Amino acid sequence: MPRDSTATKARLLDAAFTEFAAYGIAGARVDRIAEAAAANKRLIYAYFGNKEQLFDEVLRRAMTAGAESVPFDVDDLPGYAGAIFDHLVTRPDLMRLRLWKLLERPSATGLEPDTFQHKTAEVAQAQQRGSLARAMGPEDLLTMVLAAAQAWFWAAEGGDMEGAGRPWSPDRLAEHRAAVVEAARRLSEPKTARP
Repeated sequence: MPRDSTATKARLLDAAFTEFAAYGIAGARVDRIAEAAAANKRLIYAYFGNKEQLFDEVLRRAMTAGAESVPFDVDDLPGYAGAIFDHLVTRPDLMRLRLWKLLERPSATGLEPDTFQHKTAEVAQAQQRGSLARAMGPEDLLTMVLAAAQAWFWAAEGGDMEGAGRPWSPDRLAEHRAAVVEAARRLSEPKTARP
């Protein structure tokens, strides 16, 4: 009976996600990934190449899953920011993985530039229609909305969402989310003509 390489690859990617989010690329160990995936470590090299290529695939997979979980809605940037915030509440390890990418693989590119360009083109069109603020260019506006959505996860208080620190209370979580949505609204709402 042939091995199910699809299932093995998925287990390796899941184990690698956990390992990379916890330790980064330099601290990640192929032996631990293979053990957690119940797979031979040689399969990592056969399927993905080296550890950096494995990291790139893990990040690409995570970003694709995130984009599918939180669809972009140019007509509701505040709602989009709130949905990103909600997604990150359930997956704070995504922020750690992204930070490791910025620290250890800053020049590696994946889907992000293409995805960002597509979204900024939609923002530019919405600005031209007058449905979004024009005070900033489309790249800057989208970047600021994304930054608002992620802000609490970079902040010291947000860094302890799981593990040794206490999680946010439901009230505090709601306050953070409301602040994210309000910031995105203020950034993106077009100015109305005053009477």
